Amino acid sequence: MRKSTNWTVTTLVALGSLLILFPLYLTVSIALKNPEEMARSIFALPTGLHFENFANAIAATDFFTAFKNSALVTVISVLFILLTNSMVSYAIARNMNKKFFKGLYFYFISAMFIPFQIIMLPVVNQTTTFHMNNILGLIILYVVYGLAFNVFVYVGYIRSIPIELEEAATVDGATTWGTFWRIIFPLLAPINATIGILACLSSWNDFLLPLVLLGDPGSYTLPLVQYVFQGQFSTDFNLAFASYLLALLPMVIVYLFAQKWIINGITQGAVK
Repeated sequence: MRKSTNWTVTTLVALGSLLILFPLYLTVSIALKNPEEMARSIFALPTGLHFENFANAIAATDFFTAFKNSALVTVISVLFILLTNSMVSYAIARNMNKKFFKGLYFYFISAMFIPFQIIMLPVVNQTTTFHMNNILGLIILYVVYGLAFNVFVYVGYIRSIPIELEEAATVDGATTWGTFWRIIFPLLAPINATIGILACLSSWNDFLLPLVLLGDPGSYTLPLVQYVFQGQFSTDFNLAFASYLLALLPMVIVYLFAQKWIINGITQGAVK
């Protein structure tokens, strides 16, 4: 028997798709136009494909230097987030019956409710005092700022793993350190993938923290170099949107290949 179509859901999905695809269409269309075409109509398709906008945008932003900085910050911060945050979460998850670890858990969780804007100035002052207003300081701050959300996710997932696995490893002579790396960490693969991808997207696209922290133009990340197109009285939208596409493309590719890991990680964490 043929199932009837749920037109309400279909319509909502179609509207949602248009809501997402329309800004993407505008971005691609503006990036491929020249100023004269833009002046005639923003919404019309480009009459000619002006790929020179991308070459000019690369030259104007020193794209490859900024790309290297963004890639360095993203890769290293994601690696340290996965290694350190999972260890902290494991210690908390297996000692939640103790007041210290329970208090530590809620201390980390409470940081989720504090906007960065409130602590922005003290962070800038401290990082400048310790000479951490550079890429290394940015990486450290990403690792620290990820703790609140990541501990919340990791602890819930780790507590769903049967403790009998660790007890069996202890009987076989494994240390706590060995148990974590040989038993627990491999089982965290789905949630590691989820947290890693979300941290990757967050680090790559972040604008505010690099803006207030990085002082050397040579260490600017991709979101920061987009400022070059903002003039006092005008903005070169064609080059700006071409640059936005270049900066966006790596994360779109990462997300397209890794989206199943996000869904699997969330689903397995919920089922367990």
